[in-house]
Amino acid sequence: MTFSRPVSSLVATLASVLLASTLQANPASTSSFAAPSQEDMRLYDIANAPQAQRLEDDVRKLVSFGTRHTLSDTRSTTQGIGAARRWIEAEFNRISKDCGGCLEVITVSDTVQGKRIAKPTEVVNVIAIQRGKTDPKRVVMMSGDIDSRVSDVLDATSISPGANDNASGVAGAIEAARVLSQYQFNGTIVYAALSGEEQGLHGGDILANYAKSQGWQVQAVLNNDMIGNIAGINGVVNNATVRVFSEGVRFVETTDEAKERYFSGGENDSASRNLARNIKNLVDQYMTNLDVMLVYRLDRFGRGGHHLPFNKAGFPAVRVMETNEHYDRQHQDLRTENGIEYGDVIEGVDFDFTAKLTALNAISLASMSWAPAPPTGVSIKGQVSPDTTLNWANTADKTVVGYRVYWRLTTEPEWTHSRYVGNVTEFTLNNRVIDNYLFGVASVAANGNVSPVVFPGAAGAFFKPI
Repeated sequence: MTFSRPVSSLVATLASVLLASTLQANPASTSSFAAPSQEDMRLYDIANAPQAQRLEDDVRKLVSFGTRHTLSDTRSTTQGIGAARRWIEAEFNRISKDCGGCLEVITVSDTVQGKRIAKPTEVVNVIAIQRGKTDPKRVVMMSGDIDSRVSDVLDATSISPGANDNASGVAGAIEAARVLSQYQFNGTIVYAALSGEEQGLHGGDILANYAKSQGWQVQAVLNNDMIGNIAGINGVVNNATVRVFSEGVRFVETTDEAKERYFSGGENDSASRNLARNIKNLVDQYMTNLDVMLVYRLDRFGRGGHHLPFNKAGFPAVRVMETNEHYDRQHQDLRTENGIEYGDVIEGVDFDFTAKLTALNAISLASMSWAPAPPTGVSIKGQVSPDTTLNWANTADKTVVGYRVYWRLTTEPEWTHSRYVGNVTEFTLNNRVIDNYLFGVASVAANGNVSPVVFPGAAGAFFKPI
């Protein structure tokens, strides 16, 4: 049977074939025609993969160790932080076996003594490393804290379930490893269970120093500290919001860098802050029923968390946590007073919510590991000119197919405009006055993933000399 087609249709088809042939013959010319897709369909699957039941099983197991205080028993097989560490290590090894040995499971430790550690004590982190295939030195990390405590920070023997603070974060890191170990990535992913958080953020210090000694280019640390509570002490119950805290001015900023930032802006555009914006963009695209509240502050008012040691080391790091805290369930002896139940027990954890926040981490880790590294050497010029020009360093990374330039008004909290500019190292935005906007640039991969945005200068750089 023969079908006829209009001449115009045949001409259009022939033109399409010729265009496709031209683009294949000259890949560099593709930037003149269309930007790569901004979607990676695999991330929709990853967003739906974390399982609430597995998270509950893991939290229950961690709670079963009685207390995970940093100074608790390390020899028992059933009680104390030592037993908890060994179980976490075994669980990472089990996941690695299931993926054909794709995880390298190690412990990273040091002996610490300080204000909250009266005698020399070994602080041990358990980490699982999923090495990248093409860019293994570039690292993104998800962390949670092993240790727990009651009212007295030095009490190492009383029952301290630490269900939400922070078995939920450790369980999330383990579950993310289960999900992402089914894939291969360009960059390296590290799943970290840190110790010594309640005694002075020692585990983070130890791992940050280890990262430097290994020459890791740490692109992102997602510190998960309390990702299971949906009922706030203020009476609000909400399972659809999450907070992401990020530093503004970089902790490691030098005097000269501060002077540059003072005159050019950037106090709201550290790498950590643009990492947080990137996380929000990914959640908005790939997840439903979860709104990210970007909190432009290092941490909760007057408080701290295990992302801080990484910020101090010069690495981009953020805190991911529930929006509505319940202080009666944090750092409390188990008791009932005046009809109020105190203590961080498992009944205070909503595991469907923990699965959501684990998914937030999983898609963020996956996207950043499939995306190219953020651009380096980003600079900007345009004084007394109607135009603004951005420059960035050339890269040998073959996964980069081009770049996307971003801008927003100085009063806008998030990037509002962008355009794909192709595989170049300089681009001029005509009639876009530098004085009135903030600018940045991101690397683009053919697979639909885009790096976090890099603000020009030292203020926004993701990678500092190690």
